[in-house]
Amino acid sequence: MSVSVEKRDAWFPPDWEDDERMAFLFSAFKENRDVDCTDWDGKIDFWSPLIIDHCRRHGSVCVSLQELNESFRRKGSVPLGLSTVLQSMIRNEKVQKESDFAANVDSGWLSWGVGLLLVRPLKWTLSALLGSGRVPLEESFVVIDLVKEKAAALLAAYRASPLATHSLLSFQELRVLSSHICPDESSLCLALLQLQREKHVTVSLHEGEKLVKFSQAGQGRVPPVSEVDLGIYQLQRSEKLLEERVEVLGQEAEKCKQQAKSLLKEGKKSQALRCLRGSKRVEKKADRLFAQLETVKGILDRIANSQTDRLVMQAYQAGVAALRISLKGVTVERAENLVDQIQELCDTQDEVNQTLASGALDSGEDSEELEEELKSLLEKTIPDNDVKTGILDADFVQSLPSVPDSSLGITDEELDRELSRLTVSDTGSFTLSLLVIFENISKILILFFCTYQY
Repeated sequence: MSVSVEKRDAWFPPDWEDDERMAFLFSAFKENRDVDCTDWDGKIDFWSPLIIDHCRRHGSVCVSLQELNESFRRKGSVPLGLSTVLQSMIRNEKVQKESDFAANVDSGWLSWGVGLLLVRPLKWTLSALLGSGRVPLEESFVVIDLVKEKAAALLAAYRASPLATHSLLSFQELRVLSSHICPDESSLCLALLQLQREKHVTVSLHEGEKLVKFSQAGQGRVPPVSEVDLGIYQLQRSEKLLEERVEVLGQEAEKCKQQAKSLLKEGKKSQALRCLRGSKRVEKKADRLFAQLETVKGILDRIANSQTDRLVMQAYQAGVAALRISLKGVTVERAENLVDQIQELCDTQDEVNQTLASGALDSGEDSEELEEELKSLLEKTIPDNDVKTGILDADFVQSLPSVPDSSLGITDEELDRELSRLTVSDTGSFTLSLLVIFENISKILILFFCTYQY
């Protein structure tokens, strides 16, 4: 993990060039933080993020005190407080001993033989039992944030690859897939352990081969390896082997044909025939293997279809359960009763609306009878204001009686008799007679006026 001075200085903080500042940071910690908390916290805040950044730049998820001393060597000196820094990072859960990180591995990991992660940390346990608080130089620590980043990148790479359709992967296939993420086997195992903690990975050993199973997109956790998974894996492995074998046989048959042509050109007809017979045998073998390959592919297709059918059936079952719950208590009779009630309420509302629209205007009498009565009143009544103003409308003129063709309808004899009854001494009779005369004169004037208008 050693790097050149030029590259190292490029990513060190600016304080690295300050001799006075670095002399303080390279010095040992006080025995107790309570003595000088500023001194203690200042060093922790400087070295902790620098250690994590150092591991990220080198693509590593583990670090040891010995590696840190070599990487942070400055002018022949090494930091004296890195052991205390690592202990503080352990308390803050920024780093963890490999033994603690791999403490809860399942039987699949033990069958893999991942004991190398559990052997080296034993030195830490022995030193702790002996009462020493120092961190062994070779002790390996897992940087929690970095191993989580590796685990997330590994899961994303698997789901984005063609291998995502495979239920099981061999460890070798996974190493090829993750070579740009985990540069060594140890980093890959730690990333897989983190994914196991997150319930995204489970491992097993089948016929001496290390197998890994990932959770699929949308799954909350990975199911355990089943017999179906192992059967599909064996079929996929057989498919791959058959494809490789068929390709090799095809190349061998083509090679025999080319040899037969060359021998025929050289005049070696018998040898050419032997090569051609060999080519035919190889082709027959390739055809037989190709037929077996097609059978294996057909079985895999049927398994894939059965899995799809199972998903569809699960969806149907979930839909039936949801419908049963949502329609609980709903029957055809209840629906019909509700429809009848709604219709009855709608009819009642229509009647109320009719009553409100007509009740305020109708007084209980027929409107046609009221119109006839109003017409008769107009025929019998002459408005006074029309007479006074001299404005006569057409309806009023038509309602007037026709003008007689003869004289005014009052003879001279009738007028003489009215005049003879008038006496000077009889004031009351005279007044009454005058009123009668004025009334008749008014009638005559009205008739005359109407005649004149026509």
